[in-house]
Amino acid sequence: MSDNDFSKEEQILRMMRKVLTDVAKDTYTKPGLKHPLSEETILSIRDCLKLISAREGELAEAAGRPSEKRPRYVDEPQKSVVVKLDTSGLKKKTETDSGNE
Repeated sequence: MSDNDFSKEEQILRMMRKVLTDVAKDTYTKPGLKHPLSEETILSIRDCLKLISAREGELAEAAGRPSEKRPRYVDEPQKSVVVKLDTSGLKKKTETDSGNE
């Protein structure tokens, strides 16, 4: 889907989510070091991301495209199964095999 498929509000929410997560990534500090952002600011960013996610879900559902994105656990059963086929033992079909002489 292109950005034109989303409403202006959805585009704004996506951009805000991206900016807030980029700020979180850019200000990451190793454990034991003082974080450059205050605890209050970190909590506010988390609260904003929660509100953005909730509103994006509401807008997607209202537009008839409910989100199927959610975390998956490693041991959670999947809806589809991929089966790999070994075709190395198969002969290639030639013109004489197909009866088109």
